[in-house]
Amino acid sequence: MQEFELIAQRRTELGTGANRRLRRANLVPAVLYGANKEPISLTLSHNELQKHLQQEAFYSHILTLKIDEQPEKVVLKALQRHPYRLSIMHVDFQRVSETQTLYKTIPLHFINEDKCIGVKQGGGVISHHLAEVEIRCLPKNLPEFIAIDLSEINLNQVIHLSNLALPAGVEIVALLAGAEHDLPVVSVHLPRGTHTEDEQPATPGTTAG
Repeated sequence: MQEFELIAQRRTELGTGANRRLRRANLVPAVLYGANKEPISLTLSHNELQKHLQQEAFYSHILTLKIDEQPEKVVLKALQRHPYRLSIMHVDFQRVSETQTLYKTIPLHFINEDKCIGVKQGGGVISHHLAEVEIRCLPKNLPEFIAIDLSEINLNQVIHLSNLALPAGVEIVALLAGAEHDLPVVSVHLPRGTHTEDEQPATPGTTAG
């Protein structure tokens, strides 16, 4: 499994002015909280953080945050970007406890789309309704992503959250709220304007019956 390590320093100067000075120095203000410990205000290298953020796995992995040479296991919880620049304005990290349930949003990976029966044999197209999903699990069970195999999906078939194959110990948060939150994830359907043999459009000037 891929590992990520970030170097951070404690910061004592807080407030808007202090944060602006940090950003001018190519640093990112951050905070670390959770695991029933006091929050810590930090700074990180903007360039190092930006490099890690280019990798999808960084968002869903357990990270190592080294604070004054002391490692902490954390996850990325919130990221504030500049509204129109590429710069990172602020980052929130959450401490990871091996015994505490973790809530995390992870990506969905759709595989074998080129082999989908509903597309190859039925002439359908694939529609993605969700790109990520919030899960809960212990840190040891945190997956990097959830894979959805589309090879056997037929025309007019819809895959819902409850149909996803989850790793052991992983639950989808939305489903804990009830069946009405069982959202569609991906579906295969005919392109808009396409009709089957039983659904031929009416000839102009006539009434379809």
